[in-house]
Amino acid sequence: MSKQVNMHEAKSQLSRLGALVQQGETVVIAKSGKPYMDLVPHKMVRVIRKPGRLSGQIKLAASFNQRKQHP
Repeated sequence: MSKQVNMHEAKSQLSRLGALVQQGETVVIAKSGKPYMDLVPHKMVRVIRKPGRLSGQIKLAASFNQRKQHP
């Protein structure tokens, strides 16, 4: 089922609308009576990192591994 609310109502009822969305309800927020945006649940996206992607792009000083002499 779809529910359409105006922008003012969405501002004052955001927590309630968020709960409806989490329960599977479709919520459309309207501006001046016209659909403006959809309120949707967050989708967790897992980004797979590729090892070595920055290989050759990071430069270290030649003295990087040398210990500093403390007086």
